[in-house]
Amino acid sequence: MSERPSPARAAVVLGGSHTGMLAARALAGLADRVVVVERDELPQVPGPRKGLPQARHAHMLWSGGVRAMEELLPGISAALLDAGARRAPVTTDMVVLSAHGWFRRWPESHHVLLAGRDLLDATVRARVLADGPVEVLGGTEVLGLTGGAQAVTGVRVRDRDGRERTVEADLVVDATGRGSGAPRWLAALGLPAPERREVDTGVAYASRLYLAPEPARDGFPVVNVQPDPRDGGPGRAGFLLPIENGRWIVTLNGTRGGEPTSSADDFVPFARERLRHPLIADLLARAEPLSDVAFTRATVNRRYFYERMPAWPDNFTVLGDALAAYNPVYGHGLAVGAQSALLLRELTRRHGFGAPGLARRVQKALARPVGAAWDLALGQDVFYPGATENGPTTRDRVVAAYVNRLMYTATGNGHIARRVTDVTSLERRAEVLLTPSVLLAALAGPSKPTLTDPPLTPEELKRAGLQ
Repeated sequence: MSERPSPARAAVVLGGSHTGMLAARALAGLADRVVVVERDELPQVPGPRKGLPQARHAHMLWSGGVRAMEELLPGISAALLDAGARRAPVTTDMVVLSAHGWFRRWPESHHVLLAGRDLLDATVRARVLADGPVEVLGGTEVLGLTGGAQAVTGVRVRDRDGRERTVEADLVVDATGRGSGAPRWLAALGLPAPERREVDTGVAYASRLYLAPEPARDGFPVVNVQPDPRDGGPGRAGFLLPIENGRWIVTLNGTRGGEPTSSADDFVPFARERLRHPLIADLLARAEPLSDVAFTRATVNRRYFYERMPAWPDNFTVLGDALAAYNPVYGHGLAVGAQSALLLRELTRRHGFGAPGLARRVQKALARPVGAAWDLALGQDVFYPGATENGPTTRDRVVAAYVNRLMYTATGNGHIARRVTDVTSLERRAEVLLTPSVLLAALAGPSKPTLTDPPLTPEELKRAGLQ
């Protein structure tokens, strides 16, 4: 007598951006069928799409995320570099003005990958769709979940032709980003509202693409002018990231009361007159604008504490910006998304696809990478006027005071700079900042004096036309 075949196991991932595609890859070897439901029609080549307006702003992928992505897609870093992405060693290829002065350019501790978001997403998407049993339902809107408070059984969708139907699934992953409907969907299943915290600095972002001066189109460092939250006013910052095709993507931002505008005429003047140093404006004066100014205000820090809910349905998990979204100034969203997708794969392998309680285990495990990035974001943002209803908590103040001392020490102490980047790169947990050697170094302060000028080399100044 022949055995009956096992039923096919299906996973549905909601959202086809960076985190969604990596989640699909994570499940591709564990489910018989993986379906990505995406509202947009995804482009075949790098290009903009309506559902990802933040792609017009600067993005970086910290090495903690790069390593997770490599675990899921071996060789993806090389593919991105072949496509034109940049690998920038930290802090060797970074010219950064902190609240305490210019950081020195220490030997490499970690790295970031720099690329336009369209190139990053397209490269990852092509690899995911080529390597596994993943299909995409483009132009499809998510309406809600099916099942009940005990377990999710699928998702209701509306196809591009307006037809509504149910896609059955043994696992549903929500990677729909900041606009996630998960709280509403869970309420419809009879579950309570999740605990949520928001820290809103009112920050606005203005970004523009430039063609770098020809001598500076290859190997130019990242430039970052940070705010000083101690001055009591709005925080204004600027980033210049060298990306593919000899271009610079420049993002300027300001918190409530200090926002940039969407006007191209105001872009360079803001960089010159409102930032704490005019370096970015000086560099842009010799570069060629390639785009209009992209402007957005959707930058609130928002975290849902799903891991604390008294009940959680089987077969449903929330990843990426749908779980926690951060002020983009810190560049951690992409890395946390990659680390979360890797955790999804590891726990599913360990406990078995469709195992009872798996979704809750995943949700609890995600609190680790999410919490690390959350603490880094709130360490500064919580102090800006109006960011929270009740102001910083006692814990916020204690953590911020210590981090402030560490950042001051890091301007002139290479060991402490490395420990700080261990954490900001999301490669090590914050406990490394509490070892005796780090505590003693923070108490002593920097061993070298603060730099008074940007640490650009004479050759870099010449290539940029500044000398």
